[in-house]
Amino acid sequence: MLKDIIVAIQSYYQAHQFIVKHRLWKWILVPGIIYSLLFCAGIYLFWISSGNAIDYVLSITGLKKWMNAMEEGWLKFLFIFGQVILNLVLILFYFSLFKFLFLIVGSPLFAYLSEKTAAIMEGKEFPFSFAQLLKDISRGIKLALRNAFWQTVYVVSILILSFIPFFGWFTPLFALLIECYYLGFSMLDYNCERNKLSASQSAAFISDHKGLAIGNGIVFYTMHWVPVAGWILAPSYAVIAATISMHKIGQA
Repeated sequence: MLKDIIVAIQSYYQAHQFIVKHRLWKWILVPGIIYSLLFCAGIYLFWISSGNAIDYVLSITGLKKWMNAMEEGWLKFLFIFGQVILNLVLILFYFSLFKFLFLIVGSPLFAYLSEKTAAIMEGKEFPFSFAQLLKDISRGIKLALRNAFWQTVYVVSILILSFIPFFGWFTPLFALLIECYYLGFSMLDYNCERNKLSASQSAAFISDHKGLAIGNGIVFYTMHWVPVAGWILAPSYAVIAATISMHKIGQA
């Protein structure tokens, strides 16, 4: 798996070289700007609502009243720290829901971008088919909904674990790895679809190459630490990098 993670990470640098060489900026900037605007709006809505959500959970469980009554400083510190951890997990959960929505909306463009990348790399053209495009869109939506369901199951379990002192401190890391996997899964599936793999075959293949999915998702998230430019470039770079990484292992 480590080898696949390295391949996925290296593919981002090669994706940048590929974009520059073949002048694909118009396919990068338009979806990137839309993504950035939606991302900023989503972050704003999250911050004004997450605090109320956490207070509500603490109130109905009785933890808030118990915390206010505590006199031991170190216990109070542990639970306050736990709130911070819970907030981080909720951020990742929000991000995953936002990501799936954007993947559903952007699936036609991402499918085309993946196909165009493969066509250039292989020196051949894939004939355009409107019927196939509709099929790709339908598959993308179904896959996004499927992944959203399973990721929600895992994240809800992690949210419960985040209330456990000490062990709960590591839950954001678990949530991040799961999020990276499902993001990379979506990016790699465009290539699986082009190779005529069914949804179940695609899931089995990507499960056997978890490192490709996780590595792709890790760099995608890392790019968000670069304001504006990282937000604009991340989605399309992830698609192209996924196509290049699949080509490296002979599955383009």
